[in-house]
Amino acid sequence: FYVGSTRAEDVDRRLSEHQQGLHDGYTAARLPVSLVWSGEFDPITEAIAFERKLKGWSRAKKEAVIAGDWHKLPELASRPRTRH
Repeated sequence: FYVGSTRAEDVDRRLSEHQQGLHDGYTAARLPVSLVWSGEFDPITEAIAFERKLKGWSRAKKEAVIAGDWHKLPELASRPRTRH
C-alpha cells in the first residue's frame, strides 16, 4: 500500500496526479491506483506523524485500518512468541 498525505482540499487532485503517473516512484509503476482510506487531522503535524507510523506498519495493520478494525491493532502489533 502507498501511504501519503496532502491537504484536505487537494485529495481529488492528488489522486488524479497519481492516476496520470505524474509522480515518479511507487505509484507510477503500479497504475491504476485507488484510494482505500483517508483521514482528517488537525493540526497538520498529527497527519504527518500518523503517516510516518503507517509507513512502518505491516500490511496486516494497514488492512485493519482500511477495514476500520482499530481494535485489532494491539494484537497485530505484538510479536509472536517463540519457544525456548
